[in-house]
Amino acid sequence: MSQIPNSAAPPFRARLLAPWHWPTWLAIALLWLLAMLPIAWSIRFGEGLGALTGRLARGRRHVVDVNLKLCFPDMAEAERDAIRDQHFRSVGAGVIEAGLAWFASDRRLAPRFAIEGREHLDAALASGKGLLLLTGHFTTLELGARVLCTSAQLPFHAMYRPYANPVMDWCMHRWRENRAKLPALPREDLRRLVRSLREGRAIWYAPDQTLDERLSVFAPFFGVPTLTLTATARLAQMGRAGVLPYFPRREGGRWVVRFEPMLDAFPGGDDVLDAARINRTIENGIALALPQYFWLHRRFKKRPPGEKRPY
Repeated sequence: MSQIPNSAAPPFRARLLAPWHWPTWLAIALLWLLAMLPIAWSIRFGEGLGALTGRLARGRRHVVDVNLKLCFPDMAEAERDAIRDQHFRSVGAGVIEAGLAWFASDRRLAPRFAIEGREHLDAALASGKGLLLLTGHFTTLELGARVLCTSAQLPFHAMYRPYANPVMDWCMHRWRENRAKLPALPREDLRRLVRSLREGRAIWYAPDQTLDERLSVFAPFFGVPTLTLTATARLAQMGRAGVLPYFPRREGGRWVVRFEPMLDAFPGGDDVLDAARINRTIENGIALALPQYFWLHRRFKKRPPGEKRPY
């Protein structure tokens, strides 16, 4: 793997080869092997693995059921159950898709990539602004980012937080940086994030998993008051940047990234209204591939005062 200039990636240490890390290296090797198989075979294997996990992991199945019921209370229970089952298949496929994003060649993947709304990307680039690439956590997240780099020819900084597993932390930095062609940026390094935006670069940004209650407000997400980061508006304002929504999905054996128009008049100056607008934008992206959103996440575990936790 080549080294990206100014990379924040941790250096390789001999202790990463210690025996207690061998299971992680073995899992990575297995993922590499699956990525070398015909794509249709490996995706089908991942879907089967995800379906099995959905049957066995009762706790996670409960989280998905609660999330879907909160977000779609008027949907028939049988329909929600079908979405839940499709979601677990998508999660399993997402593991394989991550391996493809990290290990497969452009020659194998590029014919399966497609972009919708390229005119919105072109308009955003023509603005000369730095860009916050606004998206959500989808099972296709890793391959969606590969589409950005391969088909859209859009280098970007990925925001990151360190992984607890040092082997995965070392690997993930390098996989993502070599794909994105720019160093990953720690989410706590506000100065560097703002400087990159002011210099006209793009930053990958998914604010739909709350990380810091001090930087969040309750705003509606599918009609549910949800703790939502306000950092999107802050970064856009401080970095004098545009916010360009994009959403990945797997469809008919292809991976499609859809760009939406840059958000106009954003931020508006009201934290709650700005956060609600970001949530509505992500809702629109979820509607494009409902089972492929990351419903496993306990999105509603933090509640307004007086409300019970739903899980």
